[in-house]
Amino acid sequence: MTAAETGAGDLLRIEGVTKAYPGVVANSDVSFAIAQGEVHALLGENGAGKSTLVKMIYGLVKPDAGRMIWRGAPFAPSQPSAARSSGIAMVFQHFSLFEALNVAENVALGMETPPPMRELAARIRAVSEEYGLPLDPSRMVGDLSAGERQRVEIIRCLLQSPKLLIMDEPTSVLTPQEVEILFQTLRQLRSEGTSILYISHKLEEIRTLCDRATVLRRGKVVGACIPRDSTAREMAEMMVGTTLTPPERRATEKGEVALGVSDLSVASPIPFGTSLKAISFTVARGEVLGIAGVAGNGQDELLLALNGELRVAPDRVRIHGKSVGDLGPTDRRRAGLVSAPEERLGHAAAPNMTLTENALLSGAVRQGLTARGFIDWRGTEAFAEKIIESFDVRTPGTHVAARALSGGNLQKFVVGRELLQSPEVIVINQPTWGVDAAAAAAIRQAILDCAAGGAAVVVISQDLDELLEIADSFAALNEGRLTKPRPVQGLTIDEIGLMMGGAHGMEVAHHAG
Repeated sequence: MTAAETGAGDLLRIEGVTKAYPGVVANSDVSFAIAQGEVHALLGENGAGKSTLVKMIYGLVKPDAGRMIWRGAPFAPSQPSAARSSGIAMVFQHFSLFEALNVAENVALGMETPPPMRELAARIRAVSEEYGLPLDPSRMVGDLSAGERQRVEIIRCLLQSPKLLIMDEPTSVLTPQEVEILFQTLRQLRSEGTSILYISHKLEEIRTLCDRATVLRRGKVVGACIPRDSTAREMAEMMVGTTLTPPERRATEKGEVALGVSDLSVASPIPFGTSLKAISFTVARGEVLGIAGVAGNGQDELLLALNGELRVAPDRVRIHGKSVGDLGPTDRRRAGLVSAPEERLGHAAAPNMTLTENALLSGAVRQGLTARGFIDWRGTEAFAEKIIESFDVRTPGTHVAARALSGGNLQKFVVGRELLQSPEVIVINQPTWGVDAAAAAAIRQAILDCAAGGAAVVVISQDLDELLEIADSFAALNEGRLTKPRPVQGLTIDEIGLMMGGAHGMEVAHHAG
């Protein structure tokens, strides 16, 4: 048995830690330990308390009760700089980088006392090469892929020579090949004695990488396991406390083409965005087309071009053969197309509006919620209640503002609002982003049910397991270009990774050289 498995040589011990906020106990009497030189997974659904726990370790939040022991001594960091000076580094899920600055300038901003820029650039180059994550310190961050941006965050941490590296959902923006490179880096760090606290929804990755796992549910530790000795399903069921049933596919006859896109090229309206280049595909009634891609390769732009927020020449987008490229979102909804963008708060939902008002925003046309300039508030509230009930949205009621919902519950509301409108064409970007295993399974089942009912569905997702589970055909976006859709049956992860990455690996090597 290794030291990691016996608990000998603990780097960090958490003992009876509790943290409560008004109306919710985020962590309740949490105890576990991270051994020297181990990769320790922290598992749990959304709202299980993972984020609060790592924020306490990193000095962003103070516990109400309990204590932490760091390298044998009591540990209570008052702020992140105190945690960093003790040897703790953290790579957050959402990057904190300035796109208009270069790599070295971004790294310098994260340091207490940065060295002269030339010296820092040399260190970035040396450390990034040493850990197999090559980076050119002079490149603008706005020009980097999502995977390269993550390298900047990791190198910024590694320059501190951390004893503990906390990683929150680190592979959500990476191709399979980039994931393998990251794992090689993490294994190298482990062999050098660095401990890693690893948070991820991707259970097969945890089985591959992690030595031990602690499982949280509703703020409490409910178990621990050695991931390589457990199945992904066993770990998921520990997380949710119930038996999970995978989505069920019904045999569906593919009908006529419902959505046609031909030679679609359009400049991105998003700063540092990716323009679309000659995209063509069709989706039949009853078909689910899965579109993969690392973040920032044109996913947002494709959704905008399909739902009418970004207008194009009329014949570039067709619904049931009718040209709609120059129509706006309301007219495309009238023609049968609904959409759910990746950004929940601000794009899919208005933060300060109630759930009833948010139901009206996209449901007015297809649900007939307005007549002669008047809003049918009773009908709108009934629609909002139906969404909440059908998609198990945890909320006190329809009067609650969208911003008051957890990310996972808002996601269920937004997706439910679209799928309950009897759509003929559905376009969803990241349908299960940030939701737990049980909710993800329910959303995927609802998408499959819509397809079985004759809808044509486009699912844009960075979750390959999700696409392989629900899609009939598969394509990948890379730098605004879409590969030719292929049947999912028989596709290997290697082929998918190459479709997603293009010549990405060669570009990285070239820029770093």
